[in-house]
Amino acid sequence: MSNQACGMMADVFQQSVEYPFSTLHFGNDADRQFQAIVAIHSTALGPALGGCRLVRYTSTNAALTDVLRLAKGMTYKAAFHHLPFGGGKAVIIAPEKIRDRRDLMNAYGDFIDSLGGMFITAVDSGTGPDDMDIVAKRTKHVVCASKQFSGTGDPSPHTAKGVLRGIQAASKYLFKSDQMEGIHVLIQGVGHVGIQLVSLLKTLGAKVSVSDVNQQSIKTCQDRFEVSVVEPEEVYSTPCDVFSPCALGQIINASTAKQLKAKIVAGSANNQLLDGSYGELLRKLGILYAPDYVINSGGLLQIAYRNDQQLMAREIDRLYERLITIFEQSSRQGVSTNVIANQMAEDFLRESKLKHPLPAVHA
Repeated sequence: MSNQACGMMADVFQQSVEYPFSTLHFGNDADRQFQAIVAIHSTALGPALGGCRLVRYTSTNAALTDVLRLAKGMTYKAAFHHLPFGGGKAVIIAPEKIRDRRDLMNAYGDFIDSLGGMFITAVDSGTGPDDMDIVAKRTKHVVCASKQFSGTGDPSPHTAKGVLRGIQAASKYLFKSDQMEGIHVLIQGVGHVGIQLVSLLKTLGAKVSVSDVNQQSIKTCQDRFEVSVVEPEEVYSTPCDVFSPCALGQIINASTAKQLKAKIVAGSANNQLLDGSYGELLRKLGILYAPDYVINSGGLLQIAYRNDQQLMAREIDRLYERLITIFEQSSRQGVSTNVIANQMAEDFLRESKLKHPLPAVHA
């Protein structure tokens, strides 16, 4: 084994101290420009379920950190809602220029199929239902494909509905009203979920500002809605009632938290906190944080309850009540909201293991 390979293995196990995992799987097919990592955090409640992120990374270790953090979040997201899924995630390291996207997604489908059902893939940043249609031709272990492939379709409208209910819950708790009329929401990232959230908020009379590094996304949003535009470098320091991160994660750190002029942080992005300690920093700053894997779980609920639309809608609506409970317990116990949410998920995992012990999944 080369020194470089040894170094990478050391980094994997060093990272596992902070981001524990059950198994890691690496896929590589140079002819199809395919390099991917699947991280399985837990299968205690069922097969690991998680999206596939197609993103340019600065290094393999950057991709590894991302996939490990995301996989853990999926375990907690499923456990919080008492769903029969474990947690996992996939990242495809995007090449500078994709020669043949269909070829790339075929390679991904073959890779997922080789895992034998221990991981079920879905969409995430950089992938969509069209990609999952391609994957569905290579494996049955996929959701979010279109209906012709018995898929659940685009989860973003349901994710946006959950985020809206989360914003309303935070507003009710902090401002004593969940009416959105006149509430100023600043949305960072107007991609699939962000633009759906704009639509929902505008319908309810909210004042909406948007920010995105992608100017085409901004233009699309402006063409459809009356919104204010905030430059990306000013997004944290712009006064608003609600700051809603709907792009990539790890954006709340010591610097950005102290710049925030919002009273609430509530958005769809995964892993919004650089690490869990920044939830406590937000609490000390007097900023109410809606834990990301709770508020953004509408898409997962769609997957879980796709054969019962009424039940799915009811569970998305219940996010409101569950977040109120988190906010109240956070206040009573004097700890951050993300700690309370983690406790709730971990309690269910612990109880489930005692009632129905399951063997660990091994590669």
